[in-house]
Amino acid sequence: MQYQVPQFIEIEDKIFGPLTFKQFVFLLGGGAMCYLAYRFLGFFLGVFIIVPVGAFSLALAFKKINNRPFIAMLESAVRYVLSEKLYIWKKGERESKGTDTEALAPGALVSLPRLSESRLKDLTWSLDINESIYSKEHGGLKNREELSNTRKKKENPDELSAFKGLSADLLRQ
Repeated sequence: MQYQVPQFIEIEDKIFGPLTFKQFVFLLGGGAMCYLAYRFLGFFLGVFIIVPVGAFSLALAFKKINNRPFIAMLESAVRYVLSEKLYIWKKGERESKGTDTEALAPGALVSLPRLSESRLKDLTWSLDINESIYSKEHGGLKNREELSNTRKKKENPDELSAFKGLSADLLRQ
């Protein structure tokens, strides 16, 4: 079966003539506010409200800056104005509290973490490249216990026999 893959999913649908739903709502809201200003304030006083509100609604509906809608730019500007700003011209030195950055004495011993035997077995099991749990010779996917039982059943006592292809003198070293 063949299916059509939707294309142009980022382009909004034109619902009201040549306008998208967002554009229609912005123009409808701006037009309503302009009408109310005209009705309550008259033409001469209402012009001071009608012109900015009309220009703002037109910008919301049609203006794009850097291929982004005007509303996105307006949102970014409001977030910038309302967010905290910390400007540092020169970074000053901080006082250390002594616990994290405490200098070691020249003769001090550094304790290294040790691997427990069970953790070491887990690492060797996960890094085992010779006996993959996905290989067909093991019968597909097996759990850890089954895999360790198959290792114990091998009859070859030589531990280095897994490195096939190496010369014999390298295996003896």
